[in-house]
Amino acid sequence: MTDPLQPIDVTAPSLEQAIEDGLTQLGLTRDDVIIEIIEEGSRGVLGMGARPAVVRLTPLKSPIPHQASPPPRPRQTTTKQAPVEEAPPTAPEAEVDAEPTPVRALAPQPSPESMDDDARVATEALTELLSYMGIQAEVQAHRAEEGTPDEDAPWVLDVHGEDLGILIGRRGETLNALQYITRLIVSRELQRRANIVIDVEGYKARRETALRKLALRMAKQVKQVGRPITLEPMPPNERRIIHITLREDKGVDTESVGVGDQRKVTISPVGER
Repeated sequence: MTDPLQPIDVTAPSLEQAIEDGLTQLGLTRDDVIIEIIEEGSRGVLGMGARPAVVRLTPLKSPIPHQASPPPRPRQTTTKQAPVEEAPPTAPEAEVDAEPTPVRALAPQPSPESMDDDARVATEALTELLSYMGIQAEVQAHRAEEGTPDEDAPWVLDVHGEDLGILIGRRGETLNALQYITRLIVSRELQRRANIVIDVEGYKARRETALRKLALRMAKQVKQVGRPITLEPMPPNERRIIHITLREDKGVDTESVGVGDQRKVTISPVGER
């Protein structure tokens, strides 16, 4: 069976057109894919030496195939027919209850006794925030797989429900804001810093996995071709994932370049930065 999250390569005269063509082909938005710039392309001089742009789009969720408009229905001609007696109306059939939509099983929620103050207060705060926003969702708390040398693994609050895209926003901006507000509330309540991570339907986990794979694949390509590769602009937390993933790779260097929202990561062969 073909992997629905398989990356696709798209070629077009310009970088933006290649990205838009790929998004149209997948039926997704920029927030739903990882974009790799394989070749930025060049207009050349007086039309000579032009090179097309090439991008690779890695879906973060199953693509929605582009459906072509249905062909126009053939025009029907009417013919006169003999009148037909209408059958007497019948009683409507009894409505049959549709089978309930199966609900995805969630991980067991830790008991309040097993959660520390950070997780308990954060779960209560986030649940109340979602209620004020008019969003019906369930919050599940669990420990992250690993922490850092300086602090324990953070508590991760997973939000599950229907139509929660509004909580993610463009490139996860809304989700980051929700996490920031929750951390402020918990830190004020506990009078100390609270290490809390908020995720919605596994969005951050999927994107982090995709970014790690992207970093390793690009590092391998950099070492093969011997020249730098620049990734698409990313927010600070995503650039950090790239840097950390390649931190132990002795064959490449990473550097954030650019200003503001246009900051991006450049992966270069060692010694060329």
